[in-house]
Amino acid sequence: MSFFKIAATTALVAATAATAAAARDQIRIVGSSTVFPFSTAVAEQFGRSTDFQTPVVESTGSGGGLKLFCAGVGTDHPDITNASRRMKEKEFKLCAENGVTEVTEAVIGYDGIVMANAKGGPEFSVTREQIVIALAEQGPKPTMWNEVDPSLPAIKIEVLGPPPSSGTRDAFEELVMEEGCEGAGIECDGISIREDGAYIEAGENDNLIVSKLEANPNAVGVFGFSFLDQNSDALQGATVDGVEPEFDNIAAGDYPVSRSLFFYIKNAHVGVVPGIQEFASEFMSDAAAGEEGYLVDKGLIPLPEDAFEAISGNVASLKPLTAADFK
Repeated sequence: MSFFKIAATTALVAATAATAAAARDQIRIVGSSTVFPFSTAVAEQFGRSTDFQTPVVESTGSGGGLKLFCAGVGTDHPDITNASRRMKEKEFKLCAENGVTEVTEAVIGYDGIVMANAKGGPEFSVTREQIVIALAEQGPKPTMWNEVDPSLPAIKIEVLGPPPSSGTRDAFEELVMEEGCEGAGIECDGISIREDGAYIEAGENDNLIVSKLEANPNAVGVFGFSFLDQNSDALQGATVDGVEPEFDNIAAGDYPVSRSLFFYIKNAHVGVVPGIQEFASEFMSDAAAGEEGYLVDKGLIPLPEDAFEAISGNVASLKPLTAADFK
């Protein structure tokens, strides 16, 4: 290789390394589309109020985010992942296998999973059993809602929802399909969502689902309460088991389809990528996720004070998850 080629190659490698190093002056966050708007709000506030760069937040879905997060340690891998369900034991083991041996878990608050359609469309009041009959692969596979129950609208069953990589999908399957199955009169073992077009996988972008609902008022979407709350001028939520999907009902535990929201910190990156612990502290501050915090204005249901203080303490001390936490 000539001197000029060697010099050019050396310069290219140096430039690439410098670019990579510069890029990792920013925290990289991946994960849940439901947690995305909350994480983005904290990132923007963090960038405005500190000397650190504004973190980069990507919406990859809970499952996709945890896969990226657990792939390894080093600046090629994310520092934090958001999740609209808890990390699974198999994901915890995958992290450990790939050298991600210390992970801190934070619960930021609660969210409800809603079914909603555009205002001007038919109003829905459903039970979880009726949803199961409408959407289960093991069920009768009706084509119209009024075939599920005569009280429901005489329109085609068309439900736009998240794919299997989504934490919202996981929680919907657990809290609706599994828990509603016993009263639906169908086979519950291995209950799954039908794949004949009644349920349409609409991707990880909840905002895209909202726009599709506005274009088709008879279609129903499945997403987190925060998106209904932020689009209440255009959308109406379905009553589930006689309970409205409202902030107070979710906070009180009355709304039956609710879940916790999380983020996870890769402890090995703390002190390597600037600002990780400071960002986590902002996320778990009273000003952000507390009862009067700015995330409540975006639809987050806050934790009770004692739970909030305990989790904030775990984040401050970077308490790692252990295998016993999954028992």
